[in-house]
Amino acid sequence: MAAPSVSFRISRSAEDLAETVHALSQRLVQLEQRLAAMELQAVSSAQDDPAELESLNNVERLLQDCRQLLATDSGSPQTDLGASRQPLQPRSDQDQKLDDMFPDAA
Repeated sequence: MAAPSVSFRISRSAEDLAETVHALSQRLVQLEQRLAAMELQAVSSAQDDPAELESLNNVERLLQDCRQLLATDSGSPQTDLGASRQPLQPRSDQDQKLDDMFPDAA
């Protein structure tokens, strides 16, 4: 009696295995279809939108203008704050009294 029992278990296991392989195959086909749809969507969304390109071109022009302004300002002596400042002189007692009397003016 042991032989039919083992045979039944083997056939049952083979049948379960076949069902599992079939389910996995179906799932693989679904995933491949989904991947193809996502790739198609990525390709279609990657096409350039004219309004978006124009906006990006405007931003690029603004950045170039800002860089040019920074480049021209960095060479001028007016932006060198350290060279334009007068050396600090000691404050007199009279200046200190005026600052004490008018604190908002300082």
